Amino acid sequence: MTADRFPRFIKPRLMEALEDTRVVMISGPRQAGKTTLARALAGENRQFLTLDDPVIHDAARSDPVGFIRNVDCAVIDEIQRVPELLPVIKMSVDTDQRPGRFLLTGSANILTIPKASESLAGRMAIEELLPLAQCEIEGDKNNALQRLFDAESPPFAVGPYPYEDVISRVLTGGYPEMQSRRNAARRQAWARSYINTILSRDIKEIVDAYHMDDLTKLLQVAAIQSSQLVVHTPIAHGLGLSVKTAQRYIQTLEQMYLVRYLPAWHNNALKRLVKTPKLHFLDTGLLAAVRNITQEKIADHKALLGPLLKSFVFSELLKHSSWSDDRMSFHHYRDKDKNEVDFVIERNANEIVGIEVKASATVRSEDFKGLKRLQAAAPKAFRHGVVLYIGDKALSFGDRLSAVPVSALWQT
Repeated sequence: MTADRFPRFIKPRLMEALEDTRVVMISGPRQAGKTTLARALAGENRQFLTLDDPVIHDAARSDPVGFIRNVDCAVIDEIQRVPELLPVIKMSVDTDQRPGRFLLTGSANILTIPKASESLAGRMAIEELLPLAQCEIEGDKNNALQRLFDAESPPFAVGPYPYEDVISRVLTGGYPEMQSRRNAARRQAWARSYINTILSRDIKEIVDAYHMDDLTKLLQVAAIQSSQLVVHTPIAHGLGLSVKTAQRYIQTLEQMYLVRYLPAWHNNALKRLVKTPKLHFLDTGLLAAVRNITQEKIADHKALLGPLLKSFVFSELLKHSSWSDDRMSFHHYRDKDKNEVDFVIERNANEIVGIEVKASATVRSEDFKGLKRLQAAAPKAFRHGVVLYIGDKALSFGDRLSAVPVSALWQT
């Protein structure tokens, strides 16, 4: 099943950007569907140039100025492979300011790459394309975040959903190639090959010096740490690395869209908050492959599901936010008394929604303890608090507090 079989709900935002912005970039991990989407947007009058082509790559690197001089309106695929093109594109669009001249794709966060020091600020719109959201797989647009911010309690009405199917979705993740492999062993084989390609080839283009064995071990530690507080010192010492090296390696994994830091939410009125970030894998299909977690192992050891489900929800929420017109920022909440909320989503810097994730088919009042603390900490900004669980009923648990099946992320 190829990427063009699925609707991408970010497409209208990209079309609008091409109408009023000189340079538009689709940024996200390899194999997430960027090239497929860029081709769909390109039309017949736009050149398509991929820097994965050795000939095009060498030409662009040998003579960036001459390469761009011969381009009027184009898609340039995998721009991170020749970041020297960016300042030349800047000069080109400063001379010819027509909107939509360049549609770029990048499989690394280009703005964090030292070689890409020339800024396209004010000239470039960047839209993030992560692997498929579950509602894109279903072909049914569903912005769960918008509903949480705007709806009355409880904001969802969903029907029964098979527990085994939820687990299958978590273990498969969102990469289009994973959707085409119905056999779990084949999906994990693809995921391991994908990760090996990232670590052995792609990272070389954005990092001058690194040891692949160390980075591989760090990725395995990051997989174990996914959804947990990340403290760099014990991680570094456990791997025989300096703290600075461990931090740099994690930042590299983040640049390649394998993991993402989740900062702590803070409020100036509260002094007793833990400000350590958490770390999440951005795709649970890859996470399951690194940790060798299968449906059978989860059946035998249900505790394996919790961290996976939290990272799965985080990834889904990020995808939903990417096609929202509102500005969303993501945090976690934890105080010195160990009251926690897995995700605090802030909309337009003045409204918050709290989401706690529970890998269980039941919800109890005490599961809302952290959400109630968050509600008390920011009563004016607090819009809704939700416990997402593997059940089949949306239930009210008090003022703006609800239990909602996790399947509401893709089931309308």
